[in-house]
Amino acid sequence: MTTTDFPITIFHNPACGTSRNVVAMVQAAGYQPKVVEYLKAGWTRDQLRDLAAKSGLSFRQLMREKGTPAEALGLLADDVAEDRILDAMIEHPILVNRPIVVTPKGAKLCRPSELVLDLLEQRPASFTKEDGEVVKL
Repeated sequence: MTTTDFPITIFHNPACGTSRNVVAMVQAAGYQPKVVEYLKAGWTRDQLRDLAAKSGLSFRQLMREKGTPAEALGLLADDVAEDRILDAMIEHPILVNRPIVVTPKGAKLCRPSELVLDLLEQRPASFTKEDGEVVKL
């Protein structure tokens, strides 16, 4: 199997260091991922349901709180319905945590960035994060 036979999609926010590290780590392993800037592209209901199912996470678990309107929208209470969170994610794409990576091995919210290694067939020979931290491979 070549890296081109192993499709990878990264739902990416270029303003996020973790997301940038994941993209760079995947590229360092020899892959050419499809990078989706979801803040520009937005989300569909079916797309988010599919990602939640594949990753085994609820919408609450996929929701980002920091730097988002989650609190202002009243989404942080324990009794908020999943459908309400989903609706808010579609209206406010920033509510979806990142990066989410999908490969033939599964889907995962890759925080910390090293979690992406579990989704790859091959790993980079070495990798240093943008902050200088060397990743143990």
